[in-house]
Amino acid sequence: MGRIPLRRSRRPFLAAAVATGLLGALAGPPDPGPAPMEPTAAEANTATVFYYTKTKNWSSVHLHYAPDGGTWTTAPGTRMEAACTHWVKETVGLGPAAGLAATFNNGGGTWDNNGGANYALGAGNITVKDGVIAHSDPCAGTEPAEGNKATVYYSTATTGWTTANLHYAPTGGTWTTAPGVGMEAACTGWWKKTLDIGTATSLKAAFNNGNGVWDNNNSADYALTTGTSTVRDRTVTKDAKDPCAAEEPDTEAPTAPTEVTASATHTSVVLSWDASTDDTGVTKYQVTRTGGTKGTLVTDIGSTVFSDTGLEERTAYTYTVKAVDAAGNTSPASAAATATTGEKAPEPVSGTPLGTDPRKDPIYFVLTARFHDGDSSNNRGGSRHTKSGNAANNDPMFRGDFKGLVEKLDYVKALGFSAVWVTPVVLNRSDYDYHGYHGYDFYKVDPRLESAGASYQDLINAAHAKGMKIYQDVVYNHSSRWGAKGLATPTVYGVRDSQWSWYYDERNDGFEYDGLTVEPKSGKSYYNGDLWSTAEPSGNTCLNWGRPTGGKSAEGYTLYNCQWPTPTSGMFPKALYHQCWIGNWEGEDARSCWLHEDLADFDTENTTVQNYLIGAYDKYIDMGVDGFRLDTAVHIPRVTWNRRFLPAIQERVTQKFGAEAAKNFFVFGEVAAFVNDKWNRGSVNHSAQFYTWKERKEYSADDEAAALEQFTYENDQGTGNQPTSTNAFLNGNSYHTPDRSRFSGMNIIDMRMHMNFGDAQNAYGNGKDSDDSVNDATYNVVYVDSHDYGPNKSSERYPGGTDAWAENMALMWTFRGIPTLYYGSEIEFQKGKKIDCGPSCPLATTGRAYYGDHLGGSVTASDFGTVGSASGEVANTLAQPLVKHIQRLNQIRRAVPALQTGQYSTEGISGSLAFKRRYTSGSTDSFALVTVTGAATYTGIPNGTYKDAVTGDVKTVSNGTLGVGAPGKGNLRVYVLNGPGKIGADGPYLK
Repeated sequence: MGRIPLRRSRRPFLAAAVATGLLGALAGPPDPGPAPMEPTAAEANTATVFYYTKTKNWSSVHLHYAPDGGTWTTAPGTRMEAACTHWVKETVGLGPAAGLAATFNNGGGTWDNNGGANYALGAGNITVKDGVIAHSDPCAGTEPAEGNKATVYYSTATTGWTTANLHYAPTGGTWTTAPGVGMEAACTGWWKKTLDIGTATSLKAAFNNGNGVWDNNNSADYALTTGTSTVRDRTVTKDAKDPCAAEEPDTEAPTAPTEVTASATHTSVVLSWDASTDDTGVTKYQVTRTGGTKGTLVTDIGSTVFSDTGLEERTAYTYTVKAVDAAGNTSPASAAATATTGEKAPEPVSGTPLGTDPRKDPIYFVLTARFHDGDSSNNRGGSRHTKSGNAANNDPMFRGDFKGLVEKLDYVKALGFSAVWVTPVVLNRSDYDYHGYHGYDFYKVDPRLESAGASYQDLINAAHAKGMKIYQDVVYNHSSRWGAKGLATPTVYGVRDSQWSWYYDERNDGFEYDGLTVEPKSGKSYYNGDLWSTAEPSGNTCLNWGRPTGGKSAEGYTLYNCQWPTPTSGMFPKALYHQCWIGNWEGEDARSCWLHEDLADFDTENTTVQNYLIGAYDKYIDMGVDGFRLDTAVHIPRVTWNRRFLPAIQERVTQKFGAEAAKNFFVFGEVAAFVNDKWNRGSVNHSAQFYTWKERKEYSADDEAAALEQFTYENDQGTGNQPTSTNAFLNGNSYHTPDRSRFSGMNIIDMRMHMNFGDAQNAYGNGKDSDDSVNDATYNVVYVDSHDYGPNKSSERYPGGTDAWAENMALMWTFRGIPTLYYGSEIEFQKGKKIDCGPSCPLATTGRAYYGDHLGGSVTASDFGTVGSASGEVANTLAQPLVKHIQRLNQIRRAVPALQTGQYSTEGISGSLAFKRRYTSGSTDSFALVTVTGAATYTGIPNGTYKDAVTGDVKTVSNGTLGVGAPGKGNLRVYVLNGPGKIGADGPYLK
């Protein structure tokens, strides 16, 4: 892209060579002719030149000429048009000249110049046939020969070009001279050109804007045919309709929804159905409810699941569903579905999300089970407690809990954070599942995290009471071992014989696993024998159930078929779970196969799976959480997120708390990309910024087909044809209203900055480079390390040193995006330690070690970033240098709106880590100049008084220029136009 194809770049040189005679007589250039003469007649003459082509076999003929006494045309001359069979012609104006000198060529360097003497032609009708000149019209009495026509439409809707040229070659012919022929404006976003391609029936083509920017189909050129073709987003449509013709009205209604089911729980009903199909696409569904004393209810929603709450007790309700398309065509009503409510359940009082702009809230990320232990009675070590070495440290994997987090919310607030990201809260079921990513019952909070008076709801309410948000980590991609309760859980072969009794739990039919309760027979809280059976279950699809495989384990034990579930074992329902292992992490199968043997991969394109997950996460929305962090988001097709899960989140929040709360419900996805490329190994489908955009075309109504279509379409578009945005950037010094019309609803973790935070300069440069491809990078979640990786895919917690941490933090808290800190990094907790080694080493030796020992004692926060009182070990923790640094950074960021929600620019700025930011809304106009570590000079800025938020220094600008000396490693300067001056007290770095 952006250049003329190499195979054609020689032609301008050849043309120039011909025009200047450099190729000599052997190549056939014209003799330049006599010196110019004065006109001998005032009367203008014309000559119509006919040229015979039968013996030439040229696909095109050009006339290169000079009127007697005049100058030659630019080689190769004028392309002649078809006249009649075997003849082409061209009429030229001679002015006062009585004749002309002429040569002929095929446009590609092959010439007929009359043996080097050129042709001397007169006026009127002239024929040139095999070197013989005559005066006649060889086509008199015949119909003019019409060449084949090709009408080409080209779309500039996504290129931003203000004009378009068509550079082409008929099949067997030669290319036009670059940049080709100009196209005519046809209608908004479309350019048109009708070509005469002679006897050819197809052509090669490329397009350009006349200024060196090319679309040559990734150097493959476009293959077009006669008739009408359209070229849009690198897709050619043959025999296309005129894109500028008035669109025919859509009069076709969608099909009626099918498989409508209604189920009641207490006084709520969940309604679900299979998606309708439509020729242009379904935009919404219309649900009609009858029954009870409140009359008929009609509700419009965008997904295929509807949760109806607050109904009357013991009442039958009937529902029908219609599908509606963009034109308002409405399908027939579905078959009716009826459900009868029961008694109203005593449900906990729900919280209400704070509903403010998430960019104002720095995030503190905790592994709840490893943060602080408020209730030891819910501690559990699991089956790997001894093997892992945790038992020797008296450090069960489930140790921290909601009670401990509630008790230390003031610690988090004293650091200055107003949002807490907690790991998944749903009931897990795996051997080592303290992290929460092995969900089993998505509708139940894991009891190992809850205590009397400290439920999940209590945590949400306690955080809100302090002005703090709760972001819940959620998993839509997979369940744990094995399956998902309420969806599908396979039963595997197992027998408690002399070999396997250590592995298989004794079955207790009256006991249900909940992760916490100790099973009375075994005395264990993990599993309870319900996964194993020696009897083949009904509906089994695993071949040779329970038969010996003929193999032995490493210990010499007999191995049996269907002993452990895998994606290829046939033990999981094909409709609900994928049946393959990932082979190519940048291919489509990364979205449709298993990540790991313990993570059963949902078929998220299946309606039943979608309804299960939507219903589960509706519960947590209702509890008042403020946002979702989407785990493994890249392993679900964007089209599925955009069609199902993201609209369902928005609809539920809107339904419960209103449109403003829905707008600020913060959804950010983990789209893991462990390379330093702007686009993840060139795969747009696996790049973080890709997920921030809506779809730009319609796909099949069937979600599985749509996922494949989308992957192929966007993969073919490549990185050069993806949408771009200016939402993060200032226009000069001016803030502009961002365009969020194409926002998908999913923001992202800034993986590119994360991967480069081994050095702040690298992180900054890489972040800037990606921002135009993100819908709005001011919402990016930015962190240095996490529970998975450190910079450059390091498996250790960041060991760069205190000064480097301070510099990274100074950048994170002032650059665009939302600064996020993994628990303990404020004291460089476990720096250089392996982040995770599973049960092969004690948790105490890893980056997921228990943090509560540093939080002993009491703490109160008088405000964000301000300690009211502290005693015991937590007081020592709060006295650490990076803690002081973070506190003041948070104080400064909260006082300067530009640092929270502003756009940025580096225009007119010198300095390696320097930028300007501005936010304007109503009476608020916040403009800040920032430099981290190094010196900077700002030119072209508004005149006025600037005050540094770090030192209080005042600078008056009268010539649009402000210079700042280097503040030093980890330090910074924030000069705010008409700002408040110094914010907070000097610390170890900010001073």
